[in-house]
Amino acid sequence: MIAALFIETNGCYSKLDNVDPWDVDRNAMLYNGPYPVVAHPPCSRWCRLAGLVEARWGYKRGDDGGMFAHALHCVRTYGGILEHPAYSDAWARYDLPTPNRHSGWQRGFCGGWACHVEQSRYGHRAKKATWLYAFGTELPLLRWGSISDSKPTAAVSWCRNHCPDDQRPRLGKKEARATPIEFREQLIRIAESAIN
Repeated sequence: MIAALFIETNGCYSKLDNVDPWDVDRNAMLYNGPYPVVAHPPCSRWCRLAGLVEARWGYKRGDDGGMFAHALHCVRTYGGILEHPAYSDAWARYDLPTPNRHSGWQRGFCGGWACHVEQSRYGHRAKKATWLYAFGTELPLLRWGSISDSKPTAAVSWCRNHCPDDQRPRLGKKEARATPIEFREQLIRIAESAIN
């Protein structure tokens, strides 16, 4: 059994026999074990667009009500894996190891490991560059490497990524946020390998 924290209500982690789901209604901030975790803390205050969010709506960069800190605490306490957008400002704030875009796991002084993965390699229509942080788990080989942004079949998010003349298809917010099933299964396997 693993716990999935900060997940979408009725999303891809719902209704799985081996997953204890913690969505908004259940309040993942209340999770206190005992299972290893797969954590997907909200990213809008930490991602590359956090400055835009702050300028437009006034939400301060990094001010997520402690959700990232709680997810990180759970991963380090119970073992498991945390997923966030690549280049997340949370990495620097919490002194996590900076992943190499092209290869493998990078060890941090904290005892955890980080890596860069693009979810398009697991079935997402957008590139969806992602950083993972694992603690107390086995570290499997993943599909490393960076896919070129110039590939015409690669869709990008709804925000157009500052490229107004880009003709690639756009994804809606829900599809852009979604975790591909194959990637979910990989994250669950990593969390299940945690030694408590």
